[in-house]
Amino acid sequence: MIVRILTEGQLQVPDELVDELNVLDEAVSRALEAGDEGGFQAALHTLLTRVREVGQPLPDDSLESSSAVLPASDSTMTEVAEMLADDGLIPG
Repeated sequence: MIVRILTEGQLQVPDELVDELNVLDEAVSRALEAGDEGGFQAALHTLLTRVREVGQPLPDDSLESSSAVLPASDSTMTEVAEMLADDGLIPG
């Protein structure tokens, strides 16, 4: 799966890690729904850190389509809420 982190670029993430990333994605969604700014920031940081850890960066000139687009690390709760689909940030 190819994941784009806004302002950073794209990473190739092994498909077998989608379930793990969905758990982290759900934590972001729960914090948003609760209006928990601290929990939101922590959950977003954890999700982005994990994607960076397991993902292989693609070249900047890569034209691959992204399966998921994640917010930048400094995104606000409002910005992320606008990005959320019915199934969260990570599809699947």
